[in-house]
Amino acid sequence: MKNVLILAANGQIAQIVEKRILKEQPDVKLTLFLRDKDRLADLANNSQVTLVEGDLNNPADVDSAMKGQDIAVVAVVDHAADSKITHNVIDAAKKNGVQRVVQTNIGGIYDEFSGEFARWAKEMMGDGFKTARRAADLLENSGLDYTILRLPWLNDRDIHYVIGHKGEPFVGVSGSRASVADVIVKIIADPSFASRDSISIGDPDTDGETRPVY
Repeated sequence: MKNVLILAANGQIAQIVEKRILKEQPDVKLTLFLRDKDRLADLANNSQVTLVEGDLNNPADVDSAMKGQDIAVVAVVDHAADSKITHNVIDAAKKNGVQRVVQTNIGGIYDEFSGEFARWAKEMMGDGFKTARRAADLLENSGLDYTILRLPWLNDRDIHYVIGHKGEPFVGVSGSRASVADVIVKIIADPSFASRDSISIGDPDTDGETRPVY
């Protein structure tokens, strides 16, 4: 069995990932970490699932959940000024010998949007780009086998995306939650996919738009 920890497991993208893993990858054992496990009560009796209550800001909680894992997926963006969540994840991963860490982040942290949309995004996000970039830099320099997932403005459309890499323009201004989940599912199936990379996930049909597309 492959042991996979999903932190912030009640999020919309996380729940898509969980449903797909349970349907498509029977060799995966999921540990689902969230503040209130009753929110995922429908999975409580699933033999592939362990529900764990905890707080991502509590180092002991994260450390306990990380024990015995092969892959950790952080399904929330760390916008804290002190990058507390990212520090906790890195420390727990290293302490417990977990090398593969996947963390969601946001597009725009490398100024990779362009034109009017870039101006609008900066106005909307304020200091959000700075704090998110700080978290990304921490993970990138952690020595772990990381993947940073840079997300555009999200919608509930079907799977349709292109992947870009650090240093490249972000293609699209929006993308679907299902597309992000698809990338995470691929990484869980093949941990070498997007290894040690910061990737963008965008819908090319929205490229050049000046506002998010829902």
